Amino acid sequence: MDDFVRNKLTEWGLSEWIQNFKDEGIDEESFCCLDDQDIIHLIPKVGPRARFKTIFKLLKEEQKTNQETVDSSAQTYFYQVCKQEYEEAAESAQVWPSTSDTSKQDHEEAAESAEVQPSTSDTGKRRLDLQGESSEWQSPTRKQRCGSYTEKIIMSDVKNIMRCVDKRLPQQDNKLSKFLKDKISDLETEREVVGIFGKTGAGKSSLINAVIGQKNLLPSGGISACTKVMIKVEANMQNSWYEADIEFITKEDWQEQLWSMFNFLGDDADQGNGDDEDYRDTVDKLSALYGEEWKNPLKSPGTLMDGKYFREIPEFLLSRRKILRGESGKELSAKCVKYTRSDSQDGDNIEVKRWYWPLVKCVTIRVPNNDLLQHVTLVDLPGSGDHNKSRDKMWKEVVGKCSTVWIVTDIGEAAAEKEPWEILQNACSLMGNGGECQHIHFICTKSDCVDSDDHSAADVRDLIFKNNMQAKEIVYKDFSKQNVVKKYFSEDCFKVFTVSSKEFFKKKRLNPDETEIPKLQKFLQNLNDCHSETLNYVSGAHGILSLIRGASSTNVAGQKADVCTDLEENMRHELDKVRKPMEEAYKAFEKCLSEGVEKSKSSSETIMKSILYPTKKGGGFHQLLRYIVENGGIHKTKSGEQIDFNMKLASCLTDSIDEEFKTTFSKSGPFKGVINAFSLDTERLTEKYKDVELQLIFLKTEEEKIKTKVNKLIREYKKTMYSSLTTTIKESMQECYDRAKQIKGQDSLKKMRDIVERHVHDSKSIMFEHAKDLMLSQLKCLKEYILKTLEETMQKSIELSLKTDSDSLPDVRVELAEVTKYYDELKSNPDEQSVIRIDSPGPAAVLIL
Repeated sequence: MDDFVRNKLTEWGLSEWIQNFKDEGIDEESFCCLDDQDIIHLIPKVGPRARFKTIFKLLKEEQKTNQETVDSSAQTYFYQVCKQEYEEAAESAQVWPSTSDTSKQDHEEAAESAEVQPSTSDTGKRRLDLQGESSEWQSPTRKQRCGSYTEKIIMSDVKNIMRCVDKRLPQQDNKLSKFLKDKISDLETEREVVGIFGKTGAGKSSLINAVIGQKNLLPSGGISACTKVMIKVEANMQNSWYEADIEFITKEDWQEQLWSMFNFLGDDADQGNGDDEDYRDTVDKLSALYGEEWKNPLKSPGTLMDGKYFREIPEFLLSRRKILRGESGKELSAKCVKYTRSDSQDGDNIEVKRWYWPLVKCVTIRVPNNDLLQHVTLVDLPGSGDHNKSRDKMWKEVVGKCSTVWIVTDIGEAAAEKEPWEILQNACSLMGNGGECQHIHFICTKSDCVDSDDHSAADVRDLIFKNNMQAKEIVYKDFSKQNVVKKYFSEDCFKVFTVSSKEFFKKKRLNPDETEIPKLQKFLQNLNDCHSETLNYVSGAHGILSLIRGASSTNVAGQKADVCTDLEENMRHELDKVRKPMEEAYKAFEKCLSEGVEKSKSSSETIMKSILYPTKKGGGFHQLLRYIVENGGIHKTKSGEQIDFNMKLASCLTDSIDEEFKTTFSKSGPFKGVINAFSLDTERLTEKYKDVELQLIFLKTEEEKIKTKVNKLIREYKKTMYSSLTTTIKESMQECYDRAKQIKGQDSLKKMRDIVERHVHDSKSIMFEHAKDLMLSQLKCLKEYILKTLEETMQKSIELSLKTDSDSLPDVRVELAEVTKYYDELKSNPDEQSVIRIDSPGPAAVLIL
């Protein structure tokens, strides 16, 4: 045990558990790797454990944010070209920073008057040519950007400038220098996530291919094949390869699943239920990986873990990721098929001997030269359900991170199909109060599939348009009836598209615009533009360079003291404004949850009986209940239906807070918008204290950054709070699940039911109260953490920018002038792509976006 762990436990008011951590040899490294089981072992008491888990999660989020550093290997060639051009331009203007004392005065004089212009050399032309490279398709915006600096090039230049500044900062133990280095490494942002849901055969893979302009990237169209694993599609910003990053489940996960499947098959045979969908799903998994060998009576879960079955994927046994590469989407697709698809003959009719999709947790495909994916990740979720715990956990995490959800269905089934709405109903609480979703798009695919016999081309087009209109009317009408979904999402969030991926490429009956694929492309482009990564980065860089320049100023001590006093007074006032609505929210949730607890106690046994004794007749419930108790109260059928005992039991609690939750964490800003309104009033102070204007510019950018960080933290933490009600119920129910899954033999269904019913009856008086207390504790911790983060971050920035002088910092006037030029240009074009013209010989090219 080290001081880090001891100090953290003391700081968090958990010093009584220090000995447990010491006995288990928990140091800083292992402390950061603790999982839920470890924490239960180390802190057996529920109350302190809940507090630890809450603060521990916040610590990990903070560490994750602080550790996001710029990848210096990314776009190496591109950055080298940018650097060379920047050096050439600076050299020609005689303003490149000099480290020699003899040239310092010349450098300072040049810096005041020089304005570095973009190079017109061949190097500059090569840089632009790189932006025009494309494999199979170019986005509408990309085609218009040639001949000008795009945001991508601005970003490259500024990143290169900041990398050079970072190297020039003193390496010695200097608080201000270390602070500046941390700020430079903390300039990156995260991605938008679009989750794509739909049953097998709905056309999700074809839709993704069309939207990103890669016809053969994801395999589609097989009669018996379907995508079996989660696939993420994003841009490859590192190189020009098409890449697949394959993440496997753990060996322990698979071995546990093997035992479960073998027990299931044995029980199912005894019950005579060999034809149900769960039975077929289990057989499919075993046959995919082991062929017919698993049916050998001599085979057991232990022997099926023999290394010979995994020779082609040693990464699985080593708990590592497997990377596949191809020069084209089609080549990569052929390599990926055995990791993503169920048994069939894909590609060039090459039969695959062994299929590894049962072992795959997720595949991330990276596509080069694709603007639409620059800040967006598309996630194709498998059409069928899955029993694997790690895959189910990842599914929930992805759903919670989606800013947009696409529900995909065949247009021919849009009127009668219930499954898309069931998918939406099952996930809406995770996407809404428990997530970040802002948009729901219902996408009807295969709109070109009409009966064309005895019809002219014009008549076929008219028939397609008529069907599209009818499908949209039906879907909008059905949405108006979805009361469960509308509890979380208004009609403004919901849109319907009728698309044809086939016609987008073939252009036989419809032109591309009529397929509505370009509408989805435009939406993704807007997501990229709204992301504002370039402006955020350049703004942050502008603030950092302003601080470095301002820190070198002298003879402003009096003004610094005065402005510090004003800033600290403003901060106390602003923190009080933040505190008040958070305390009001706590009281409101306390009232709602108290009502929910009483409703839960009175209705819990009725809810449980409705699950344990379904009205739907059938002989498979015995095995279904076994699956449920073996998986902690949760089961997904192959058809995608989710059964969740814990969520049902927690429903009265979640229902009681839904409206208040939606109001407190509204899209306009959490806690009545007080985080967004937080301000130290630096702009007014700039007018009053001109001599410290540069430091105040930095504090303004820091203020915006910390508000962004806090809002991100709230978005993440509200998911944990909302799901904690169900999670606490699951933890309380786990004891009875563990006992029930041990039941075998005669009357096992009755015995399992009795165990679950008795546990609910005996636990209801404390189980729901505990869930309420835990959520309120989390809300209180969130309030304290927000106030502490705002105060400590801004106080540290004030002290280091206004109370610390350093004459060892580099002169950055040239870099500040260059970044200021970019920053002003971006601010002057808030609603369009930023453009800085390149002065080159010949006719001038004008770019209008």
